[in-house]
Parts: sequence; structure tokens; C-alpha cells
Amino acid sequence: MTPGTSTPRQIDTSTAHPARVYDWLLGGKDNYPVDEAVGDRLPPQARDAARQNRAFMNRAVAWLAGQGIDQFLDIGTGIPTEPNLHQIVQDIVPTARVVYTDNDPIVLRHAEALLVGRPEGVTDYVEADVRDPAAIMGHARRILDFSRPIALSLIALMHFLGDDQNPHALVRDMVAELPSGSYLVLSHAASDIFPELAEQVTAEYAKGGIRLGFRTRAGVLRFFEGLDLVEPGLVTAPEWFKETPAPSPEGSGIYAGVARVR
Repeated sequence: MTPGTSTPRQIDTSTAHPARVYDWLLGGKDNYPVDEAVGDRLPPQARDAARQNRAFMNRAVAWLAGQGIDQFLDIGTGIPTEPNLHQIVQDIVPTARVVYTDNDPIVLRHAEALLVGRPEGVTDYVEADVRDPAAIMGHARRILDFSRPIALSLIALMHFLGDDQNPHALVRDMVAELPSGSYLVLSHAASDIFPELAEQVTAEYAKGGIRLGFRTRAGVLRFFEGLDLVEPGLVTAPEWFKETPAPSPEGSGIYAGVARVR
């Protein structure tokens, strides 16, 4: 049991879960036949999107750590896939503090792997849902210093919330708790880059009982309202890079951006 977690829930192997489907798309082994069934029905571009999304996260958090950001709150962590966020940032800032959050109990089973970090730093995990930001922020305040900048990471998460679940308000409320100089790191599936493909992916996830809410660029841009987008702004995942060689050009249905809290 890790600090801040409740009694582990029983893993439901009869229903697909986004974290486990994502693990399958990345070539992982921590998923069940019900998750694989969803992944098998998806077009090949879904694997590309998962890879592009992961690579964006790696580049973004490495850049932030290089700017001196040493506190990270990663919501929708998913099943560990090396390098994990804390490995990237603690290689750059060994004293970095990282709090992971996910709502899939299988991720809790892997918390020991997530919590193995540099002895100079701190890594922590709490089982919670992004729709309960009070629980997440309450736990994070026990680990992170909210008087200093924090990077809030929402990687490929908010497109699992429909507009009726007020995703923009959820993000706005969490960002409001962050001090000036903090950052929002967010990636999100697009509905308007490859619309037919987006419809196909949405339909296949729905067959597995997973609801998707892909958004247009304008819809994704709303998550960054009131913040200062870091260059190159809101772009596709392979187009976002800083101070590193440019990734190979390729089509992508994932929007990605990093913005600074004023």
C-alpha cells in the first residue's frame, strides 16, 4: 500500500479500461482480453498516436525539468512504461518531486515500479479520479509545495470526458490552485484533423464501453485559456519540441501544448 491510497478495488476484467487499452497500444503486457479486443479493432494509426503522445510527454517534461521545474502532478498516469515521468525529470533534477494519479486499480498494483526514483527526490501515488480534483489536490498538497511552481500533466486524458462532465471547468479549477510560474502540459485527441478516423476510433471504443470526446483545435485550446502558451503553441504531438532535434515529420491526430500559469 502506498501513501494516500485507499483499500485497492477489485480489478474488473470484464470491461475495457482506457489505461489498459493504451498499454496494449504501446505494446505492453498489463492488459486483459477485453482491452485487447478494443485495441484489435482500432486502425493502425491508433498505435502511432499512442507512440506520438508518449514521445511528446517525454520531450515536454524533460524541457520543463531543464527550466528548473522540480514538482510534477501527473493525472491519468497509466500503466508504467519506461521511461516514466519521474525517471525523465529526476535524471535532470534528482531532487524532483512527482505525484502520480490514476483511477484504474491495476495501476495501483504497479505503484511500486512508479515509486522507485532517485533517493534525493520523492515519488508518490494516489488512486483518484480527475473528476474529483479536491481529492487529488488535497493529497498533492501533502507532497508538493504549492508556494513554488508545479507542472500539471494531463496526457491523453481529457478526451475521455464528454462536455457534460465539464472538462474545461475541471482543468480551470485545478490550474487555479497552482502558483504563478507553474505549467499545464496537455495532449488531446483531435476530431478535426482526420475526422473519419476520429469517428472510427470513437465508435470502436464505444463498443468496449469507453466513451470518448475528441475535440476540435478550438475546443482543445479552451483548456489553455488564461495561460501563456509556450512556443510552438498548440500543435500536433510530433510538432512540439524544444531545444532538441525535431522529430520526424508525420501526420498525427493528437494536439499537444504546454502553457505557463501567470
